[in-house]
Amino acid sequence: MAVSYKKAGVDVEKAEKFVSNIKKFLSTDSKAFSGVFPLKKFLSNKNNPMLVSSSDGVGTKLLLAQKFGIHNTVGIDLVAMNVNDLICLGAKPLFFLDYIACGKLNNSVLEKVMEGIYNGVKQSDSVLVGGETAEMPDMYKKDEYDLAGFSVGIVDKSRVITGKKIKAGDVVIGIASSGIHSNGYSLVRKIFKSEKDLNRYKKELLEPTRIYVKPVLKILDKFGKQIHGIAHITGGAWFIKAVKVLPQELGFYIKRESWIVPEIFNVMQKKGKLSFKEMYSTFNMGIGMILIVSKTYADNILKLAGKFEKSYIIGEVVKSKEKIKFV
Repeated sequence: MAVSYKKAGVDVEKAEKFVSNIKKFLSTDSKAFSGVFPLKKFLSNKNNPMLVSSSDGVGTKLLLAQKFGIHNTVGIDLVAMNVNDLICLGAKPLFFLDYIACGKLNNSVLEKVMEGIYNGVKQSDSVLVGGETAEMPDMYKKDEYDLAGFSVGIVDKSRVITGKKIKAGDVVIGIASSGIHSNGYSLVRKIFKSEKDLNRYKKELLEPTRIYVKPVLKILDKFGKQIHGIAHITGGAWFIKAVKVLPQELGFYIKRESWIVPEIFNVMQKKGKLSFKEMYSTFNMGIGMILIVSKTYADNILKLAGKFEKSYIIGEVVKSKEKIKFV
């Protein structure tokens, strides 16, 4: 019996139709094989422009999106996981590309995913210039898909934030998360095993990751020299991601009662019988981004941050061989 690519499970014509339909989400000129981005207009105030790049995915949160048939928010997660990393260096996101892999191309589902991606790039004040969609029936089940994203930003070399300026006495400002964001979902799915629990907490579990680009860039525009470090609280959370920006011989002194921990984290800790260390090593616990700032300007920076999202002074930098201590 004769075989064909379509009989093998890959419908090229359907894929091309999908690509044609989603061109409405592209914000710049798209050529036959690549996206094009006009960089010149972003160089006028930069003496030594640096391009900054990031690549990330959404992880097993996608399994819950696919289970519930809710596909229009995970694209926001995808963008957020990339652009929130870029701004940790002080970079303004410029453009974004996506990669979608699936078992069977379902136009209605993937267009909803693309709606989320488009929403995310709008929130991050960047643009979508292209991407790739791969139909792989031998790799994924019929209704499964996976996402990866790639973002590029720009910052003048003189304004790159590395954490080297962090010193003892600096203040830690925490900006609230929208919930769990997109990390720890392998553990989340172990905790919420029953259909009853999953349905009860569906909204909290699929709440998209907050995008911090606009508020952080506003803060940097006004207080750039006073921002000594920025950390995006993702996988590894407080004990790994938060402390990555710290120079040697310095540590964080974090006040646990200084911010409101969303109830979903308390529910997970109780249901999963998880230790404090496990929770704070896996989840953001209600703080998605931290700024390490000059003590002199901390109150003014907090006031500005609070105009965008709930923000708190949650601790300080101290001389210590212990990288982080909660009190």
